[in-house]
Amino acid sequence: MTRSRWVFAIWLLGLAVCAGVVARTHFTTDMQAFLPRAPRPAQQILVDQLREGVVSRLVLVLIEAQAPERATALSRTLAEKLRGDPQFALVANGDQSALGRERDLVWGHRYLLSPAVEPDRFTAPGLRRALDEDLRLLGSDLGLLIKRALPSDPTGEALGLIQSLAGQSHAATRDGVWVTRDGRAALLMVSTRAAGFDIDAQEQALGAIRAAFAALPDAARARLVATGPPVFAVQSRDRIKGDAELFSTIATVLVALVLLLAYRSARVLGLALLPVASGALAGVAAVSLAFGYVHGITLGFGVTLIGEAVDYAIYLFTQTRPGESPRATLPRVWSILRLGMLISVCGFSAMLFSGFSGFAQLGLFTIAGLVVALAVTRFVLPDLLDRGFSAIGGVGFAWPVLVLMRHGPALRWAVLGMALLAGLSLALHRGPFWEDQLASMSPIPQADLAVDARLRAELGAPDVRHLLVLDADSREAALQASARVGALLQPLVVSGLIASFNSPARFLPSQAAQESRRAALPDAATLSANLAEAVIGTPFRAESFAPFLADVAAARQGALLSRADLDGTSLALQADTLLIQHGPRYVALLPLSAVRDSAAAEVAIGKLAVQGLTFVDLARESNALLASYRAEAVTLSVAGSLVITLLLAAALRTPRRILAVLVPLAAAVL
Repeated sequence: MTRSRWVFAIWLLGLAVCAGVVARTHFTTDMQAFLPRAPRPAQQILVDQLREGVVSRLVLVLIEAQAPERATALSRTLAEKLRGDPQFALVANGDQSALGRERDLVWGHRYLLSPAVEPDRFTAPGLRRALDEDLRLLGSDLGLLIKRALPSDPTGEALGLIQSLAGQSHAATRDGVWVTRDGRAALLMVSTRAAGFDIDAQEQALGAIRAAFAALPDAARARLVATGPPVFAVQSRDRIKGDAELFSTIATVLVALVLLLAYRSARVLGLALLPVASGALAGVAAVSLAFGYVHGITLGFGVTLIGEAVDYAIYLFTQTRPGESPRATLPRVWSILRLGMLISVCGFSAMLFSGFSGFAQLGLFTIAGLVVALAVTRFVLPDLLDRGFSAIGGVGFAWPVLVLMRHGPALRWAVLGMALLAGLSLALHRGPFWEDQLASMSPIPQADLAVDARLRAELGAPDVRHLLVLDADSREAALQASARVGALLQPLVVSGLIASFNSPARFLPSQAAQESRRAALPDAATLSANLAEAVIGTPFRAESFAPFLADVAAARQGALLSRADLDGTSLALQADTLLIQHGPRYVALLPLSAVRDSAAAEVAIGKLAVQGLTFVDLARESNALLASYRAEAVTLSVAGSLVITLLLAAALRTPRRILAVLVPLAAAVL
């Protein structure tokens, strides 16, 4: 077998191996590839919230119809259908009848869940205060509910818990369903089971919502609007992916058109693109083998970056003289091609050290692609060109540059002046130089963000920005600390510095807290005597509260509430979102709502002096994440530039030649 045939065999075998790897490659659009691989503790909280936080799973839905009552009817039917879909952990539309499992859980464990359960609550004075409050509520809109629960729960533990745990939305209601303030549209909140970072699963869930709505009677005469982080995640992924594919396609088409105009040969066009195609295949295979998956953005922008490899073939074409064998041309141009490839590899190699997997993938893709493209140009392409091949057709593209070069001395000062002006403008720049707001990178239109803000305000949906983070060595310790911090936060709520806060201890009290509450329940004889004294002078009779006495006696003997007891309810989602296990340790999250002054709140919380408590501003951390991108980009760019300079010094040797290459690059950067 001749040398050429060996080269062809090795090339084809390499392509086949790469194609086999690519065929088994997992392509993903999961944006966690562009999150830090080793984030700081505060950034880890941000990453966790983006990946699995309850807010990252929350879809806000608005239903508009010609008649408002039709919108509420559609809301009821849609909510009922979605509750039967395992893709959704929670579907809420204000319909209290749909909270049966939650109500049963709260009712059966009300004395363990209620923070109001203390010994004085069951004394005669404490019971009398509760009965007086019951009398007041009997004349309110809650009268029917109070009348039904009164014999078993005169202290109102269940009502308080249901309002606190299941009724956090502040939306207006009509016919028991959430509606907008003007009453014209119905509202729903839907939480997906899939984590926020699983964009494919979020897309499927959104499709299920729209499909379920489209199947409803009269849906064609109504309109559904969905918003929230899952919607934005899918839109962002699709737009970024679409941009990458679009720009890669445009770049490929433009290059192909230029080559066709230059060489007027489809065969030459194919040969020119052959190194790039081989490099792209090798790049995908290399990333797949190194990382186990390939990100869609890596593929889209990587193909664009290695597009410079088409220059290798073009240089070989243009340097091949009429009548000269392309292989005979290689000794004259090989050192230049090799140096160009090495310079590019040195520049992109800095990306391999990035703390963001997505950028490291992009660096590896480009390096592998360029190396293979040069190898194909060096060993394969010459044997595919005819001996009499000439690129004379491409000379026409050179004449504008040649004309400019004839006026080089005159243009030299103009170019130098532009470079000096660019440097001067940077030196005299005042104000912020970089964009530090991560929101500025969002591809979501402002109109969509405005709709989201409107629905969030209508529903009182959580919009977590400020968090308190508690680190503990066990679940029990984290829950106990959460309860202590909750008590310390009450003065900040009273002062208006924060509107409210949430805590995992609300949904799953610590075992110590439950034992304390259970111990606060009096024995049957004591409770009966206290109740008999409390009803004196009221329209109530002590014997009417026999169910209350029985339930308290059962609670005194019953088991404590465990995490497993929450399964199948929305409380499980809340508890798991606010209490996260990291290895052997636990992190409790206490989201703060409507913080009036972020800096003042951070100072006030710092004065609480609770060990392991950290104040986290997610907006600040997201902007810090963008700053870390920039800092890393600058650092790696400088490192790559230094390596390129050293490579040029080794190849060109004389300072004059080195400067002749570096000065144009520096001017371009300016």
